[in-house]
Amino acid sequence: MQDILEKAAKIKLVIFDVDGVLTDGSLFIGDDGEEYKAFNSKDGHGLRMLQDGGVEVAIITGRVSNVVAHRTRELGIKHVYQGKREKLPAFLELLEKVGFTESEVAYVGDDVVDLPVMSRVGLAICVQDAHPYVKRHSHWITEHAGGRGAGRDVCELLLEAKGKLDAMLEAYISQ
Repeated sequence: MQDILEKAAKIKLVIFDVDGVLTDGSLFIGDDGEEYKAFNSKDGHGLRMLQDGGVEVAIITGRVSNVVAHRTRELGIKHVYQGKREKLPAFLELLEKVGFTESEVAYVGDDVVDLPVMSRVGLAICVQDAHPYVKRHSHWITEHAGGRGAGRDVCELLLEAKGKLDAMLEAYISQ
């Protein structure tokens, strides 16, 4: 675990996939074609804490969804790449935009389409219910499944590694 905390301490940007990571992977599509997704509110609060702790957050997802655009706006996530079935070009574009090195980036995925990016970052993370092949190629596996708290697991790992988690949590009882 010490090795993971050392890698996590260097992270300046974390990229999340959406379906299967920030959601449980279920897709609800209405008769009108509108897509619905369920996000975990604890993940959302973790993402806000992470950004408050100085770590940038990005999304790279293969699907295009109005609900993702709405949720990312709501959480103040500035770097959002939708409709990226091939995620590596979006990753490289994002790196150029933010000016971070690959070793300063973490990526959170769940399926084999995430591996081209995961294989290049400083901290490759997958959710508990990720594809077995993805698990074999990850540095760290979350305690919780996608859409069930995995995002919060990642946020708290990074904040802990940076020595900020305890103070952030303590602030809630000292108000």
